Amino acid sequence: MGWQGKDPSTDFRGGGFISLENLLFFARNFPTSFQDLLQKREGDRSVWEYPFAVAGVNITFMLIQMLDLEAVKPRTLVGATFLKFLEEDDSAFDRLYCITFKLMDHEWLDMHASYMDFNAVMKSTRRQLERELLSEDITRLEELPSYTLLTR
Repeated sequence: MGWQGKDPSTDFRGGGFISLENLLFFARNFPTSFQDLLQKREGDRSVWEYPFAVAGVNITFMLIQMLDLEAVKPRTLVGATFLKFLEEDDSAFDRLYCITFKLMDHEWLDMHASYMDFNAVMKSTRRQLERELLSEDITRLEELPSYTLLTR
């Protein structure tokens, strides 16, 4: 699955237990997309790909930072916008995680990235996700353009 060592628990430092919950939610709710990413089935892949599970932990960590979820009240517009989605949908964070993972892989392929490009791909993914979340006409996560990348 792309763990860095023999003990996967050491890879959860950045994203914590929630990153495991995100991976499980993704596998259970979007199994086709999950398997496509895990098996690297789509696109012209690099010889040196990103490690799947560790990428997932990094996505959780990036979302927590981007949405300012460690603050009592979000200090960013994107964080405040996300709270509106969360009020309507208890699983909004998990669903956004799935969308983000597919978007990250899409960016990876568009950039013809290799392992050493992972940080640049993550930055590009974050910028795109912020743009989509801040679009005025978006009222539900299913309306995000990147949502169309997901398949069940």
